[in-house]
Amino acid sequence: DYPAPRAVLTGHDHEVICVSVCAELGLVISGAKEGPCLVHTITGDLLRALEGTENCLYPRLISVSSEGHCIIYYERGRFSNFSINGKLLAQMEINDSTR
Repeated sequence: DYPAPRAVLTGHDHEVICVSVCAELGLVISGAKEGPCLVHTITGDLLRALEGTENCLYPRLISVSSEGHCIIYYERGRFSNFSINGKLLAQMEINDSTR
């Protein structure tokens, strides 16, 4: 038996650099080098884009909870919290050398 892809996720114009899978919700959230983050079903259907503000253009890390909250870390210490429906819930910027 050889592993085979179950779905192909499409929609990014640039290379994908971060991905988070939430099996409980059946979702995959991926971030491209120059944004945005896209929400897909595990079967590959594109649902929506999570657009950051003008300062949040380059996603670096994504974490999604089984409760439907998505935290995205962008360059230069910027964080955004989205609902799984795409609503921006909160933003925060920290002055730290985290990379």
